[in-house]
Amino acid sequence: MTQFLDCRLWPVGGELAKTFAVYQTPPPAQDPGDPLRALKKYVQGQHVLIATHGFNVNRANGIADLSNWETILQPPQSSAFVGLLWPGDSVWLHGLDYPGEARVADDAGLLLAKFLDANLQGAASVSLASHSLGARVMLSAIKNTSTRISRLVLMAAAIDDNCLNAEFQAAAAKVGAISVLASKKDTVLADLFPLGNFFAGLLDQGHPWHHTALGRSGPASPTPVNFRAPFQLPDGWGFLHSSYLQIADPPPPPAQFPLPTDVPGSSASIPANELDATGAPILGWTAEFSSAFASSRLR
Repeated sequence: MTQFLDCRLWPVGGELAKTFAVYQTPPPAQDPGDPLRALKKYVQGQHVLIATHGFNVNRANGIADLSNWETILQPPQSSAFVGLLWPGDSVWLHGLDYPGEARVADDAGLLLAKFLDANLQGAASVSLASHSLGARVMLSAIKNTSTRISRLVLMAAAIDDNCLNAEFQAAAAKVGAISVLASKKDTVLADLFPLGNFFAGLLDQGHPWHHTALGRSGPASPTPVNFRAPFQLPDGWGFLHSSYLQIADPPPPPAQFPLPTDVPGSSASIPANELDATGAPILGWTAEFSSAFASSRLR
């Protein structure tokens, strides 16, 4: 069962809620009583990882993606996983929705910061992981929280490549260690991010449209002293924007990647044990890698 913090008002679209709903999926067989009290007990003395999805993801898909990712994580002992759901699915312009969603992401991050300070003080440590525009949610939370964040893992981050030394420089400095996964084969970030970033600059925040995405080319120099390289995935692996939380049907067995797992050299091929009998990549292997990478960087 996966624990969730949910700041959505509606299953699809809708505005940001004023508080988090706390629940687990699937629901427990017996009434757990006060869900918030149960969550505090769940994280007490544990190394907590809170992970979130990106933009254009509704509640059902967010639950499915994060629940699947939890099952293939290999966290350290005494760990607790919590999924974070936020309304990152605007209905206008779809691929270009994140300029407006950036404001929602910032507000969701502020809400998370307040929740951390009020409810997770009993945790042994708190780490954060994100996909796509979820990077802004987590960086906003770090900016506004007094809770120490041990590790931050940003996958396919749909945010400016200089965010760690500009907009969120102060937030980045508060983290124990920062890791990034980036892919130059990410067509969403390659094609839509610069154009969407242009509109973001006109409407509210963001930088001029020539900035690339953190999740495509990695962080701009100078990188923070707490940034851990390497980060650039091999082109031959073909990581797309949806690869990091990809769900296989049926799901593959967990722990295909032995720990520690790190980003290999640029010429690396897809690991042989992630190929089927025909030599084709096993569906969902990319999520297995991202989970093993995150599991390694949490240590």
